[in-house]
Amino acid sequence: MELVQQLRELFLQAAPTVVLVFLFYLFLRANFFRPLERVLAERSARTLGARRAAESSQAAAQERLRAYQEALKKARAEIYAEQDAARRRLLEERNALIRESRSRSNHAVRAGKERISAELAAARAELDRTSQALAGQIVRSILERRSPGPPTLSEVR
Repeated sequence: MELVQQLRELFLQAAPTVVLVFLFYLFLRANFFRPLERVLAERSARTLGARRAAESSQAAAQERLRAYQEALKKARAEIYAEQDAARRRLLEERNALIRESRSRSNHAVRAGKERISAELAAARAELDRTSQALAGQIVRSILERRSPGPPTLSEVR
């Protein structure tokens, strides 16, 4: 029994301390922990909001980057198409110039061949005329040399 008595006295002596600790807990809870919890909750909400805002900003930036890349790709395609069209126009102009040059050169070659043919025909005709006249002169010249004397036997043969 003595032990129970000692425990009771110890409990009675500790009761004011327990009450004081309990009151101190209530006081701290009301004046310290609740405002601290509110501040932490607000901080958490702000952090979460900032994260969401950062994520939405990042998503918007990604969307703008994608749109920029798409616009850049489209602009490049347009430039390539314009370059291709210009290249085709230049090739067509070059081919037209080549065809025109070939046509002119073929015409010049044909005209040259016709002129040469005409000159050749004229030269042959002139040669035929002059060759007959020259042949006549040669025959006359030969006959004139032999005519002064009677022909000898060796000349006849």
